[in-house]
Amino acid sequence: MGEQSLKDGCREVHEQEIGAKVFGRSSTYDRSQDNIVRVTATELRKRIELYFASEGANETFILEIPRGGYMPVFHQRGPGVPPAENLPSRSVLPDDVVAPPVPQRRNYRAHLLWGTACLAFAVAWFLQMEQGREMRKLLYVWEGKPAIAALWKDFVKPSQQTDIVLPDASLSIREELTGHPVSLSEYINHQYMSETASLPVSKDRHEDLNNIYGHNLVAFGDFRAAQQFLALSPVGSSLHLTLSRFFQAESLKHDNLILIGGKKANPWIYMFDDQVNFSLDFDDVRGLGYIVNRHPHPGEATSYIPSLYPSGFAGYSVVAYLPNPSHNGNVIIVTGTDSDATSAAAEFLTSEDQLGKFRKTLNTEHFPYFEVLLKTSRLSGTSLSSEILAYRTYPSLK
Repeated sequence: MGEQSLKDGCREVHEQEIGAKVFGRSSTYDRSQDNIVRVTATELRKRIELYFASEGANETFILEIPRGGYMPVFHQRGPGVPPAENLPSRSVLPDDVVAPPVPQRRNYRAHLLWGTACLAFAVAWFLQMEQGREMRKLLYVWEGKPAIAALWKDFVKPSQQTDIVLPDASLSIREELTGHPVSLSEYINHQYMSETASLPVSKDRHEDLNNIYGHNLVAFGDFRAAQQFLALSPVGSSLHLTLSRFFQAESLKHDNLILIGGKKANPWIYMFDDQVNFSLDFDDVRGLGYIVNRHPHPGEATSYIPSLYPSGFAGYSVVAYLPNPSHNGNVIIVTGTDSDATSAAAEFLTSEDQLGKFRKTLNTEHFPYFEVLLKTSRLSGTSLSSEILAYRTYPSLK
């Protein structure tokens, strides 16, 4: 705008053009919904008027942006009396003293250049302010969500990768079909795949197992849990999603981790099994998962078994927040007696209401390492709900 105003016969610059070229808006953006140009121009006029009324009160030429347009206009200040302190007084000068010469006015082009520079600076300042506001929205999207901010700002490290490790559902199906669990070492070395041929099962079952291995299977509830973490702005874009069979042991030493599922489908959880109180185990006879409470407090049960009844069901899930093996990062484990319960555990970690209540219970500003046992339930025609049954904290680990 400043450069155009110096050209003879320059056309008026319109709001749509400024919005596109200065503020990066689309050339067809809706000005009735986005008034950034008008708001910025109003603020710019106020600051220019303030400058020429204060610091620039002695300037010969004045810069203005007339209302109703966006082109800067330069004009000479009207005749007036300069400030008294700048005028020599003849009555106090001796006859033999010659008054100093009055400085010559600066040339017109210099004032134009100065005015243009002033305008460019003002526009740049407002652009920076606008970018700052956009950045603030990005960085402080959790304003009004202090519990979410308290957990996730401590969990995620800017210089560290955070891996979301999805469970390998084909692995748990294999165990149910064969009755042979897979250890972490067998899983890391892919030994369980090479041992398929020696399993005491029929030829058809061997073919079934081979077909299962050829697919990367993930339960819907487990994937929904990952989605909730990936939707966490502003950290969602820094999360790396992978499947447990593709995860590398080396990453345990230096990455932040979010492990989803139980040990049957995500054997990496075995790495932390001796650190937790609430553990997901599986009853092969009844074909269901249940939670073991290894060191129950008064009033707590030793195990929590899901139940199904005509009007709904009740399941259980566990959230564990722990250090990684090298103690240079963090680990979150979310697991449940079914995939819906696992999804409910993820919802607990991404809900301001639930995290806020838990934080109030702990009476702390920053979350320590902890475990939470949740009961998840759904009545016919209602949404899934969860409540805290028990928890443990480990402040000494931080």
